[in-house]
This record gives sequence, C-alpha cells and structure tokens, in this order.
Amino acid sequence: MLMTDSMQSGAPGTSLVIVGAEVRMRKLRHFGPRRTPPYVGAYKRRQILNCALKLRSQRSHGFGLPDLLMAVAGLMVLAAVILPPIARSRAKDRQAQCASNLKEITRAVLLYSDDYTGTLPQTDPRQQMGVWWSYKELVKGRLGLTGQSSPRDKAFACPDDRGYDEPRPFHSSPKFAYGSYNFNGVTLPGVPNVAGRKVGSINEPARTLLTMEWTAHAPLSWHKSRTGKKNEPFYNDAENEVGFVDGHVDFIKIYYDGMNAAYTRDPIPGYSYKYSGD
Repeated sequence: MLMTDSMQSGAPGTSLVIVGAEVRMRKLRHFGPRRTPPYVGAYKRRQILNCALKLRSQRSHGFGLPDLLMAVAGLMVLAAVILPPIARSRAKDRQAQCASNLKEITRAVLLYSDDYTGTLPQTDPRQQMGVWWSYKELVKGRLGLTGQSSPRDKAFACPDDRGYDEPRPFHSSPKFAYGSYNFNGVTLPGVPNVAGRKVGSINEPARTLLTMEWTAHAPLSWHKSRTGKKNEPFYNDAENEVGFVDGHVDFIKIYYDGMNAAYTRDPIPGYSYKYSGD
C-alpha cells in the first residue's frame, strides 16, 4: 500500500479516505473515464461469440426431416390445386383445335363437291385405300396443301390422336394418309355412307355425317375418354367431333350396340346424327 503525507501525519481516518481516493484516481488514470475494464470486455466478447456460434449451429441443423416432409406436402397440395385446371385448359385448347380442323375439312369436302356438280368424293379404283381415307388427296388442295401427303399436314392432325393398331397417331402414318379424320364413305356392303352422293339428294343434311374423327367409327373418344389412352373396349355414347353435310361441326355422342362398329349402322332414335343419306 502506498503511504501519503496525510497517513504519515497520524490522521488515520483521513488517510483511509485519501488512500481510497488515491486508488480510485489511479484506476481512472489507468483505464480512462467510464471505460469497461479489459477483462470485462473480453468476457462479453466471448459471450457474444458463443451466442453467434450457437445460432449458426442451430440454423445449419434447423431444417430437419420433419421440415422437409412438411415442405413436400405443401408443394403437393399446391400442385393438386393448380395442375388440374391447367390440364383441363390445355385439353380444351386441343379439342378446339381439332374442331377447327374438322370445320375446315368439312368445308373443303363441300367445295370439292361444288367443283364436281355437287357430287361428294367416291371410291377410286386406282387408290389402294378406301375413300374414307383417300378422300384427303381429293380435297387437300382446298386447304392450301400441295404435293405428297405427310405428317406436316397439320390441318388433318388432331392433337389428341393416339392411333389404333400402330404405336403412333393416324396423322403420322402413311397407312392412314397422314390424317386423323374420316370421310363418311365406307363403301363396304350394307354399310350406310354418302360416298358419290349428290349433296342435294341427301335427306336431313343437318343430321347426316360428312366427316368425323376416326374414333366415331368405333366408337371411342379422344377428348373425354373412358378408356384413358387405351383403344378398347368400345363403349356407348363415346363423344366425338363430327362434321355434317350442311357444314356445321358438333361434339356429339355416338351410339354403340355392344357388338357392331358404330359406322356399320345408323343409331337408334334419340341421337342427333346418322350415317346414311336417306
């Protein structure tokens, strides 16, 4: 302990006060006014550093398996809400394109008949396929198509065409003239059709089929399918885009009796179409 003059003068009380003041003065001179002592600052710094490390550790390990599962579940719920309307919208767009194609093809067939004194396409012995497919070669010029038929003939391609006996759509196959749509001209014995008929001779043109998606022959459906992507079994009231002799296009139900392909006979009463022109 340092001794001052006051302590030496024999005034004990005064000495203690002076000693205490002197100590305080020495501390103030050493650390400066209102400064935290070094050992106190170091302790606080260690506390802050430890807290930061702890938070960093918690953040790096905070997203565990339960959090991941909850995030995945949330995404699945979001997808379940958003994706179905998108899929339905795209399906409607594809069907609208198909109906538009068929409208143009129906018009082209009628223009062809105008050029041939009102006569609809008929079987050509030089063609290897029936006129229900080969009609395309007769009418495609009215749609601005020239040259050999090919998969590039988009006017004859339904976006939902899934083919039948080949692993590709009808509009991608030379076997079917690269087309998704048929002319009502199946000329097999006993089968109703309008091939070679005069348009003016057809009874009820607004109910008589002129063109159609291939699936109307079965019947199946490309747009509201009960069989998914499969082409069996055939079923009653399969819905199809079809064109009529009067030029309009509609989405209708096709009759199936459970045994015979739809195109082989007219439907029972109650349906809005017929194959025969009588």
